[in-house]
Order: sequence, then C-alpha cells, then structure tokens
Amino acid sequence: MSVNTPSSSVPTGASRFQVHVVNEGRGSGAAMSDSTDPPHYEETSFGDEAQNRLRISFRPGNQESYDNFIQNGDAAKTDTTFHAYDSHTNTYYLQTFGHNTMDAVPKIEYYRNTGSVSGPKVNRPSLLEIHEQLAKNVAVAPGSADRVANGDGMPGDEQAENKEEDTAGVVKFGWVKGVLVRCMLNIWGVMLFIRLSWIVGEAGIGLGVIIIGLSVVVTTLTGISMSAICTNGVVRGGGAYYLISRSLGPEFGGSIGLIFAFANAVAVAMYVVGFAETVVDLLKESDSMMVDPTNDIRIIGSITVVILLGISVAGMEWEAKAQVILLVILLIAIANFFIGTVIPSNNEKKSRGFFNYQASIFAENFGPSFTKGEGFFSVFAIFFPAATGILAGANISGDLEDPQDAIPRGTMLAIFITTVAYIGVAICVAACVVRDATGSINDTIVSGMNCNGSAACELGYDFSRCQHEPCQYGLMNNFQVMSMVSGFGPLITAGIFSATLSSALASLVSAPKVFQALCKDNIFKGLQFFAKGYGKNNEPLRGYLLTFVIAMAFILIAELNVIAPIISNFFLASYALINFSCFHASYAKSPGWRPAYGIYNMWVSLFGAILCCAVMFVINWWAAVITYVIELSLYIYVTYKKPDVNWGSSTQALSYVSALDNALELTTVEDHVKNFRPQCIVLTGGPMARPALLDITHAFTKNSGLCICCEVFVGPRKLCVKEMNSGMAKKQAWLIKNKIKAFYAAVAADYFRDGVRSLLQASGLGRMKPNTLVIGYKKNWRKAPLSEIENYVGILHDAFDFEIGVVIVRISQGFDISPVLQVQDELEKLEQERLALEAAIKDNESEEGKGGIRGLFKKAGKLNITKPAPKKDSNINTIQSMHVGEFNQKLVEASAQFKKKQGKGTIDVWWLFDDGGLTLLIPYILTLRKKWKDCKLRIYVGGKINRIEEEKISMASLLSKFRIKFADIHIIGDINIKPNKESWKVFEELIEPYRLHESHKDLTTAEKLKRESPWKITDAELEAVKEKSYRQVRLNELLQEHSRAANLIVLSLPVARKGSISDLLYMAWLEILTKNLPPVLLVRGNHKNVLTFYS
Repeated sequence: MSVNTPSSSVPTGASRFQVHVVNEGRGSGAAMSDSTDPPHYEETSFGDEAQNRLRISFRPGNQESYDNFIQNGDAAKTDTTFHAYDSHTNTYYLQTFGHNTMDAVPKIEYYRNTGSVSGPKVNRPSLLEIHEQLAKNVAVAPGSADRVANGDGMPGDEQAENKEEDTAGVVKFGWVKGVLVRCMLNIWGVMLFIRLSWIVGEAGIGLGVIIIGLSVVVTTLTGISMSAICTNGVVRGGGAYYLISRSLGPEFGGSIGLIFAFANAVAVAMYVVGFAETVVDLLKESDSMMVDPTNDIRIIGSITVVILLGISVAGMEWEAKAQVILLVILLIAIANFFIGTVIPSNNEKKSRGFFNYQASIFAENFGPSFTKGEGFFSVFAIFFPAATGILAGANISGDLEDPQDAIPRGTMLAIFITTVAYIGVAICVAACVVRDATGSINDTIVSGMNCNGSAACELGYDFSRCQHEPCQYGLMNNFQVMSMVSGFGPLITAGIFSATLSSALASLVSAPKVFQALCKDNIFKGLQFFAKGYGKNNEPLRGYLLTFVIAMAFILIAELNVIAPIISNFFLASYALINFSCFHASYAKSPGWRPAYGIYNMWVSLFGAILCCAVMFVINWWAAVITYVIELSLYIYVTYKKPDVNWGSSTQALSYVSALDNALELTTVEDHVKNFRPQCIVLTGGPMARPALLDITHAFTKNSGLCICCEVFVGPRKLCVKEMNSGMAKKQAWLIKNKIKAFYAAVAADYFRDGVRSLLQASGLGRMKPNTLVIGYKKNWRKAPLSEIENYVGILHDAFDFEIGVVIVRISQGFDISPVLQVQDELEKLEQERLALEAAIKDNESEEGKGGIRGLFKKAGKLNITKPAPKKDSNINTIQSMHVGEFNQKLVEASAQFKKKQGKGTIDVWWLFDDGGLTLLIPYILTLRKKWKDCKLRIYVGGKINRIEEEKISMASLLSKFRIKFADIHIIGDINIKPNKESWKVFEELIEPYRLHESHKDLTTAEKLKRESPWKITDAELEAVKEKSYRQVRLNELLQEHSRAANLIVLSLPVARKGSISDLLYMAWLEILTKNLPPVLLVRGNHKNVLTFYS
C-alpha cells in the first residue's frame, strides 16, 4: 500500500509525515495567526489535504477544545464538522479523522462483551475489510458513516441499546452505602459489646492489641489482594466467588463458592440466634418467659428471620435503608460507651470494678492474666471471627455502581475505622475496669487493713476474695461490662441488637447473591434452577427462599456451638483463596494482569494465604480439616465434570508459562535414543473425516508422543484462509470432545504437496517436532488424476528428504467418511427445521387464531425456517442410489474398527529392512495399550534357508536385549524366489494401463511417446527393477499365507529411489503388496536408532 503525495504539498527533503500547527477554529485566519508560534506536537497527517481534516490541538490557547473530550473512555465528542464523503467523487465512505478509511478510533464499545449491561458492544471493522480493496460502488447513508466511524454503533446494535434502556430502573449503590456501611456493620459484631472486655482481661492491653493487630493483618492483606483483583477488570455479581473463579478458574471458584454461600446462609442463623439469646436474657430479667429458654430462642429467631426475609425480598433499596438505620444505632451505642468512661463512677459501679480512667488500673491490666485452660491462641481464636466481614460489600458486587472503585475504597476504609474502634474500646475498658470485682459495696478498705497491692486496693476496695472464690464482676467475669460503663445501658443493648441484625441481614443478602452467580455459571448442573432472577435488580428470590430454609433449619436446632467453628473456617478458606488468587495471577506473569490498585505484592499475598490457613488450624484444627476435605471433594468433582467455561484464569496463564518453560528447557537437552517417541503428523484432513486413521495413530502416541492432525486447504488464498480460520476451533473442540490427545493444524496452499511440505518443516515447537508422517493409503489412485498421484508420492519423497519417518495405513473400506458426515449434517438440518416448524405451529395454535396464517409465517421467519435449496451433483443422491444404508453401515463400521477393544490375536511385524527400529517400536507401543494388550507380537524377518535356526536365535537375542516381548519369530527364507504365475499376472494386469511399451516401437516413435507420456512406466524401467517387483508380489503371497488372520500387519515400507521409480509403478507396488489383507501399517523410519539395549 502506498500513499501518493503531490510534490507541491511536500517541501524538499521533508518526510511525508508532516507536523502541522493548526487551530480548532473553523476559519483559516486563526490558523495562520498561530504560524509564528513555536512548534507544538500535533496530530500527524498526509500533505496539505490534511488541513481540512479533523484534528486535536493540545496547545494551551485551545485547551477548551480538548476539554470537550470525555477522558474516561466512554465517549468523545467535538463540535467540529465531520464530513462523511469524498469531495471529489461524492462517494460515501466510512471515515476516521476525515480520511477515506474504515479504520475506527479506539473506543470502549469495541472491548465490551456481548450482552454487556454497561453498554452495547460494537464490532470494529475486521482486518479483512481494511486490508482488501474497498468496493467503490458501496454507498453509505449520510450520517451512518459518522456513526460507524466514530464507534457509535453498528447495524444490529439496536437490540443491545434497547437492553441498555431496560436497565434504567436498576438500583445501584455507591461505595459508602454499598460497601463501607455493610463492612463496618459486619465487622462490628456482638464481640465488640460482650466479649472484647473479657479478651482484654485475659490477654491484657499489650497482648490484646497484638491479637487485634494480628487479626487485622489477616483482613488487611486479604483486602489488599481483593482490591488488586477487583481493579483488574470489570467485576460482576458474585463477590468472593466471582473474584476467585475468574482468577483461579471454575475448579477453585466452584468449590469455594458453594461452601461460601452455605456459610453465609448458616451465618444468618448464628446472628439471629445471638439476637434471640439477648432478647431471652431480657425476658428472664423481667420474668416474662414464654415457654423455656431454648424454645423462646426458636420462636424469637423464627419471627426475626421472617422479618429480615421480608426486608430483603422488598428490594436492595429497602435493605440498604435498614442497614443505614442499624449503623446509626451502632455508632450511637459506641459513642455512648466512650461518654460513659468519663462520667464519674458511683459506689455501685465501683463495687463492680469501674473506677474511670486510672493509671494504676492501666498498668495492672497491661500484662496478661490467663485463667486455667486459656492462652494466647485460644483467646485469639475467640476474637478472630469479630474481624471477619470484609467481604460484605464485595458480595453484592453486582449491585454496585462501580465495583472496581467501591470495593477497594469501602473495604479498606472499613477495616481502618473498625480497627481503630476495636483498639480504642479495648484500651479504654482496660484502663477503667479491674479484672475481678465482687459487686458488694461493703468490700471497701477500712483504716488498719493491709492493702494487697492491687489497683482496686489503692482505690479503696478489697476484692482479694476473688482469688479464692469466683466473682461475678470485672473484665474477666462480667460480659456486660460495656453496659455498666456506658452512660445509658439500654443503648448498649440496642447496639447488640443492631450488630446482630445488621450482620444477619448482610448474610441473608450475600448468600443468595453469591449462590445465584454460581448457578448462572452452571458449574453444578443441578443448581441451574436457582440462577433465575426477578425484577429490575435481577433479585434471586429462589435463592432467598433457599437461604431462609437453611437459616430456619439451624435456628430450630438452636445449638450452633459445633457448626460455628466450621463456618468461621469457611470464611477463612475464602480469604486464603483470595490472597492466593492475587499471588497466582502475579506469578503467572500474564499480560492481562494489570490491576489499577498498585499497593500489593505477590509475596505478601502469598504470606496472607499461608497466614489464613494457619489461623484456620489455630481456631479449630478439626474444623480446618473438615473444611479442606469438603473443598477438595468439590474441587475434584468440578475438575471431573470439566465445565465448559473460559474466564482467562491465572491457572491457564500459569499452564502456558509452565509449558513454555518446559519447552525451552527441552531445547537445552540433546535427544537421546532412550527418550525417542513417535511424534506424528497425521494427514487426516478434518479429524472427523478420517477417524480410523486418527485412532490408529492416537493408539501409539497417546500419553507418549505428539500427534498433530493436519489439513491442507487448496485453492484461492482468500477463500481458503476464511474457511480454515472458521473451522479451527470447531475441529480442535471435536478432538477434545472425543478425548483424543492431539492438536489440529491447517495451512492454505496453492498445491496440496506444498502445504504438506510446509507442515513437515514448520510444525511443532523446539524438541516437540514431528519425526513421523502418517498418511492413509490412496485407495482410488487408479481413478485419480495424475497430479494427485504425483502429489501423493511426492509427499513421501519430501518426508524422506526431511529425514522424517513414514507410516502408510491401509484398511479395506478406506478412511474417508465425508459422504456419511454430509448425509448426517443434512438430516440434522432437516430435523431442526421440522422441530422449529412444529414449535411455530404449536405457538400459533396457542394464540387461538390471533394473527392467522400471517402470524405463522412471521414466527417461521423468526425461527429462520427456509426451504433447503436443491444441490446439483450432490454426493447424497449418489450415495442414496448405492443403497445408502448398506454403504454407510460398512463405512461407519470400518471407521470405528480401531476404537474397539481388539480381541485375542496377533500383530504380525514383518521387519524386513532395518530402519532404525521404528517398524518394531510402533507395534510394541500398541501392545501396551488397553485395546491392544491381548494381541501378541509375531516377528517375521528375512533370512537364508540354510541358516534359519541360527538367525532365529540371533533375532531372539536382539529382541530380548531390546526388552520387547514376542510370541514367536519366523525366519522367511524364500522371499526372493519368483512369485507364482497367477500372482504375477495380476500385477501385470494392474500396471498394463500405465505402460508405455516403447520397446515394440521404433526409436523415433518411442522418443515421441516418452515426451507425450513421461509419467508412464517404460519397459526399461520395468526391466531394471523387475527383481523388486517380484519381491512385492512374492511378499503379498507370503502375507496371505502367514498373516491372513492377524489383527494388524506392520510391514517395512519399500522406498522408491528418486528418479528411478515412476510414481505409478510405486503405487502398483504398494497396491499389490497390501492387497486383500487385514489392516496394514507400512512403516519406514528415518534410519536413525530409535531402540537401544544400553541403560
């Protein structure tokens, strides 16, 4: 492609890429006035013609023009007139920057997925459309060129745009209401009000802060990893499941997604039971019990979860409002505590251990004072669940306006705020309240009493009897310390209610959302029922009901002490996998891993994953073991099912990196004969067209060698490349579906032989290069054009030239089942059209006559029901005339003969010529396969009649050194005798149509015949290789005699010397050699050792 530029518009010595100083104004005067300015970087253009084009000036004086462009990639608008036509020819073209080109500017619409909820996907012009010559008679309607060139849309995008309009009523949350509020409410649980005082009493202020800090380290590292993953692409609904599955793949994502959704559902019951227990305690104090404590918990819990379900089903907007109200109550309760710490204590509170801020109490409570059976890790295990809840915002990622921004910002800020609150409450309560107190106002110090040195003693109270008998008050004995310290006790109770209900509500929303995302991906087939959503927000109502049932079941059990550690470990397993996902994605070095959140390190993420696993065992070792067993079982199940999804996971990226590293490492090691394995190029065409050829090759390459199914597309390159590219994925998918461990490769070439030559030279990678060509025998060679025979034999010559072994496979029915496939395709199409027509008729009848026959045709049009056009010279008609049923049956049976298990029999190996051992190695590998293991090897070699026993012993010794088991060895001493007259006559009749018979003509006539038919077999050639021809005919007689009943014959392939043996004579040799025999493999190695007896 060249660009012609007028000489007048290009200064001498200047490059054809010119930099013009232009102005955004429409007049030329402004542009001229700027010509005296210093040079600025402008958009490059071609010649003076570009003066009338649209360009962007970055000069300071025109900054307002640049400001018209929206920089977030969603749109770019300008007031400059944009013409969609050529002023010289008045022919409309698609234009970019005013050039006559279909090239489109970069826009976000080109990179969206199909069906994206964030906007319509637009298809950019294909490379073919840009590269090929543009048709001059194609007119584009005014305005549509602008629209397409600017990426505003493409034909057929109207449906996507309408879908976008349908999402107008969807409720989306920002980072505060959607993430920050939820995470804070989930992290601030009942632990803050009823367990934190006990924790700081046991561990002391110093270790208590360390416990809080260690918990925060786990959550912070997880938050950082989650932020990195969230900012590496658009985040959809599904929370932790979505992040893990898109990073590590469906195996990890599916296993953790199921248990994470279940954990959230059970967590609803845990929080509701916690709320119910607090209510029951209040009922006990007022002597208002309904039945008994256990049943009261069930009654109150059931009523509560029904109310929470109603709020959730009402919609995310109502649930968000409820969360805000609960947060306000919780903040007031926390503020109430801090206010209470500075209100002067009265005698009753002092007797219970509260003395306001005292340095002596702070000093006394700074160190640990573990009671019997408690230690650092046991106290840590009790506190850690209080730090969880950081995934509350991520779990509703599908309901966030901008998950990429909201999840990192809201989660990290929530961790910071809640950490400050936990540490502040812990230090304040430990600085105000002593560890043990009696609660008796009479336990004061009177004059004359000896003080025991405790802080309480210095403050006038004697709590020394708590050392000998249990007390009810103080940090270590009273779980209601915060209520006592606070300015108004009932507000702490309200805070407990708020903490439990908010956590329950968040879990009740999270579980269905995560479960719905899991079901939509169809990883577990039986759960597809729960994928359906309702309303503008796609609410998972079925998931809500399932979560409600699970929660109710565990509420009615009312014993959650056993299940609680397992649930905590389920959450920790999710944290561990999020950290590992970040590490794995970084380690895989995929170019697609580009998180906008840069504050992360892959080794820190790995440390976070290990830390989470360690904490799981610290909290409860048996619960950790159960978690791992469940997760491993689900992982194995998903791996076995192999869901049909492709998310570009880091597992795929790491597999590629590992494969690349291994391939490169292989190149550093020289090939060794002990590691030789057949690495085959199989000329199958489409792999489904010649399944038998592929099956027999796969039998000796599966799990041991390379197998590449190759196809050559012959014809005009444009058409061939289009057909080739369109079928690549389908044919590789066919191999995978049929569990054939092989690759598919195709080339487009002007001639078949040229394409195969390219494949022989360029296929493979490093040491994984083909060393053997497998090709089917050309059964129809006598009817084929001469060019096809020349190509076929030429391919064999090319393989030998490239020092590649050759295997020719012959079976009685041939390999090509394309006619059968064509019939099947046509029948499938007809069946689909019939079913579609029946469905249309049924729908029409259900409308009770509305629309009449016109409606039926309309529906049929939508279903794309068309009458199949008759095909002239169709192979189908030919096959049908040949009794299609019988023909197809024989061909299909023959094509599947190597798929079946071979019964007891033999593989007869006629190792006539030493080719390095490939003729022996291939059948030996076959006997290792399950389908061929019942077949024994019989070895046939040529020898002298008077040395049969010696040569048999010698061959047995060689085979034993090769460690190849065999059933029998036969020494054939009469190979070189003449065949019988009947056999030779058959051969002569075979070659008769291709003989020149020049010896019976005069010299001039003979020379003329040679010039006119150089491909024919001359008498001189036939006489020169008469002994070889005898040998081929004689070998067929011996094969008929010895191997007629064999399951498979492996035979040394005769080699045709280039320039000496004509193509037709060579094909006649192969024909007579393998005529009327069981399946035959004609094998010729490259005469380099593939067997060795050295260790």
